Amino acid sequence: MSEKREQEVLERFRPLFEPRGVIVAGASSHPGKFGFVAAHNLLSQGFPGNVYLTNREGGEILGRRALTSVAEVPEGAADLVFVCTPPATVPDLLRECAKKGVRAAFLSTAGYGELGEEGKRAEEDLVRLCDELGLLLIGPNGQGVISTPASLCAQIVAPYPPRGRIAVASQSGGFVQAFQNYAQKTGVGVSRAVSAGNCAATRLEDYLEYFAADPETAVSLIYVEGIDEGRTFFESVRRATSRKPLVVLKGGTTAGGQRAAASHTGALATDDRVFAGMCRQAGIARAPTIEEAFETAATFATHPLPKGPNVFVLTTAGGWGVVTADRIASSRELRLMPIPDDLRAAFDARLPPRWSRNNPADLAGSETRDTVVECLAEAAAQPDVHAILLLGVGIQSNLAAMERAGGFFPEHGLGRIVEFHERQDARYAEAALEMERRFDKPVLIATELVDCQPENPGPRTLREAGSLAYPSSFRAVTVLEHLWRYARWRAR
Repeated sequence: MSEKREQEVLERFRPLFEPRGVIVAGASSHPGKFGFVAAHNLLSQGFPGNVYLTNREGGEILGRRALTSVAEVPEGAADLVFVCTPPATVPDLLRECAKKGVRAAFLSTAGYGELGEEGKRAEEDLVRLCDELGLLLIGPNGQGVISTPASLCAQIVAPYPPRGRIAVASQSGGFVQAFQNYAQKTGVGVSRAVSAGNCAATRLEDYLEYFAADPETAVSLIYVEGIDEGRTFFESVRRATSRKPLVVLKGGTTAGGQRAAASHTGALATDDRVFAGMCRQAGIARAPTIEEAFETAATFATHPLPKGPNVFVLTTAGGWGVVTADRIASSRELRLMPIPDDLRAAFDARLPPRWSRNNPADLAGSETRDTVVECLAEAAAQPDVHAILLLGVGIQSNLAAMERAGGFFPEHGLGRIVEFHERQDARYAEAALEMERRFDKPVLIATELVDCQPENPGPRTLREAGSLAYPSSFRAVTVLEHLWRYARWRAR
């Protein structure tokens, strides 16, 4: 993308993602209506720009005076309108907004292309009108837009995610909500998110072009049900992935799913075999589940790309290493590398003879105050080690939790040892982050305690740092495959 084109794209989407002011048209004082939820969410998250609430009755909403018409909004004070009014009211409303300097319209209003031929004709009329008015049209039938750098929460779903580097565009508002829930749970945040609805005028590839130019975004994550112009979409995403990773979750891969997609957003689902081939050619990381989609995007957003396929596994318990070795060995992408002789010698100097002396490096319960950190540093310093999986973080704090609750705490020396165990697990997580920064290679931590004991100091330390811990080593290996596949594609 040329510098001129990049500036054009950033300016086109600025009213949507960085608005000076927002009008909520159809705002309501009834907490059960979308017009109330949209106003509440916008006001509750500290948006610093102008906010105007309009409806025909006026009155007061959330302590603010509601205007009876967009005509009462000062000219140039708002450049985004969030529309919660019925379809019949929309054309005149948009004309009024354009007169006031509004440049982008988000339509939560449904009743267009998803309803069949008559709805499609109404949608086409809507697109023509927005073209005439010079309005960027988002939707219709969308759930909202958020932009954490702008403290913008113009949506009728929840929650508002932490600020981060993942940009989301989805043909389903439910998936926007789901990705934001995962962001809140993991601490790996979002930069921009938009529920694209029917994509009548602004399509997924348009958002991807913006995300590729957006300095706040490191990776794009999209949910797609259907594509109207396959060649245009392919060329657009290939340009986008040449700059930043793209993770895709695809709906409508079966006949039943395609029927559901048509009734949901009016989308025409594509042949899945063609779509899969396009993903391979365009360097797209395609995920089959929502969990894998988010974890892959979160990994791209927070970890460096590996420079090769070699994986080293460091574990405090043998069984975890065995099943992880099986998973890596079965991978077509990654390699369970043999342990280098000098690394084996370095471990020999720190560990008792019972350690595994191989990769996976099973420490065999021989951890002392510094063992895990020192062994991790030795492995990360190896140039032939391209990625590290660290297993067992949190296990000491898991024991500490039992000792805290066992009825003998803090006597019998338990107070001191419990605090030591908890400090150690936090220290292991901090060391993983430090080794990754120092050596510019992914160091991933996997532990079931992410889900089973989320306040454990190990996973909690990563979450507070905005980095991801994986619920299983299988899932960590899967995202490493995506990272290495993309790194290899970029290199080619």
